[in-house]
Amino acid sequence: MPSKTSIYYANNPEAAEKHREYERKRNKKPGRAEYRKKHAQARVELGLKVGDKRDASCTKDGNFTVESRSKNRARQGANGKSTKK
Repeated sequence: MPSKTSIYYANNPEAAEKHREYERKRNKKPGRAEYRKKHAQARVELGLKVGDKRDASCTKDGNFTVESRSKNRARQGANGKSTKK
């Protein structure tokens, strides 16, 4: 079943293009490239593959650990506060 976000963007192509434009601009920043490299390297070291049911979860001390996708992505924090493991 498609997510609410994907349905919204399918019905609002102008909003979808605006979002893609923002993401392209954001991803060009040097800090984002370093972030992607660091996280991709952690996934390799933990032995995670594309489509795996597990995530590389970032802990409070900055290390990575293997955790289920659902637990990792559900932990968003109240009032913008991190609730990292």
